[in-house]
Amino acid sequence: MLKIKNLHASVEDKAILRGIDLEVKPGEVHAIMGPNGSGKSTLASVVAGKEEYEVDKGEISLDGEDIEELSAEERAHKGVFMSFQYPVEIPGVSVTNFMKTAINETRKAKGLDDMPANEMLKMIREKSELLEIDRKFLSRSLNEGFSGGEKKRNEIFQMAMLEPKLAILDETDSGLDIDALRIVANGVNKLKSKDNAVIVITHYQRLLDYIVPDYVHVLYDGRIVKSGTKELAHELEEKGYDWIKEEVNA
Repeated sequence: MLKIKNLHASVEDKAILRGIDLEVKPGEVHAIMGPNGSGKSTLASVVAGKEEYEVDKGEISLDGEDIEELSAEERAHKGVFMSFQYPVEIPGVSVTNFMKTAINETRKAKGLDDMPANEMLKMIREKSELLEIDRKFLSRSLNEGFSGGEKKRNEIFQMAMLEPKLAILDETDSGLDIDALRIVANGVNKLKSKDNAVIVITHYQRLLDYIVPDYVHVLYDGRIVKSGTKELAHELEEKGYDWIKEEVNA
């Protein structure tokens, strides 16, 4: 599904990614961990197509198609979804109306008509029930006055509605208490399938108790320096990142 080869990227002429190789297949969950400043969020942003990041070298392909030249919007229409650490507030636009617009824009990009209103309402009802979201929540202005947990739950709802091929969750556990963490993780687990894939970016192993990864990768100084199974996350939790630094610098 996603193939990244020798990816180098920078922001404002500062090199951040220094040769990333990664392959994510349908049905897989990959966790990317690493200390602050290692390039985790940059990798997520580059794959999602955020404009402020410059790809200096390397390839990014989705289902065999090069996507480096596509805008973030075009990548979203191809099935790339990214949750943000700090979701934007949009006063006056309800969660439901935002979702209607997003879904119909994606359909338009594929040459399809708008989703009929009855289908849209049925989908909203099914997905909100799946994620245990109160219907009143859907009439509120997008992210306005939302708690951290509500913002994250809303993003998982967006993911459920858009049904992306590749979901990138950038530090989705940031600032969440244990109950909110369970709700978000439960939503992600319910949405996993053999046809989609998830990349979870996190500092901490605790999220991976709930969203169990097939592979764990450690990013350090812009490179993936170690890969393994979920046991690697437990090792990082126990030892911290210093032993990784020592290994790399040995």
